[in-house]
Amino acid sequence: MRHPKVLTSLLTAGLGVGLAASLGTAPAAATAPAVTAGAATVAYAGSAEEAKANQAFFDAVVKSVAKKRAAAPGAAAVTVVYSAANAPTFRTQIARSTQIWNSSVVNVRLVEGSNPDFAYYEGNDSRGSYASTDGHGNGYIFLDYRQNQQYNSTRVTAHETGHVLGLPDHYSGPCSELMSGGGPGTSCQNAQPNAQERSRVDQLWRYGLASAFKTP
Repeated sequence: MRHPKVLTSLLTAGLGVGLAASLGTAPAAATAPAVTAGAATVAYAGSAEEAKANQAFFDAVVKSVAKKRAAAPGAAAVTVVYSAANAPTFRTQIARSTQIWNSSVVNVRLVEGSNPDFAYYEGNDSRGSYASTDGHGNGYIFLDYRQNQQYNSTRVTAHETGHVLGLPDHYSGPCSELMSGGGPGTSCQNAQPNAQERSRVDQLWRYGLASAFKTP
């Protein structure tokens, strides 16, 4: 994932959206601000640093997959537990995005509960929304208020959740591709993963990372 940047008033409002994967600790919750007319758009710019962060996040997901498969080798699907307690403003979007993924794939299931594998948080961050990991299969998704008011909030949430399931950003993709994030611009309303994204997630959670790394 990439580290987004906020455009200042001196720059042309940019098109581009996404979530940034980074290493860090859970943020504190904040109060949702109002977005005034003409407010700068939260935009994104890829970098080598982001690519490394993406890989770190993906590696953490891999470790989580291996651990869960070892604990339940005969299970038809791996259950990933999340907490939405720290993102009450986005509870509807979180429920919708997890429903979207649960109805799109068969080898992994997202369930809200205690002792979560990851948690959702909300607040203000100049980087926009992003997914973060501690490198040990645990982490959180941060949902930025302004970005979620500028872009389709369910798409933002489902996109970030896609990172938890092992998918990287692909900002050059079309609106029909969920992991293209904000690349298609604020008018994109699609919150559904396409067939290739669904297949990729099922492959990751069915065969584990060893198989996934062999797939181009």
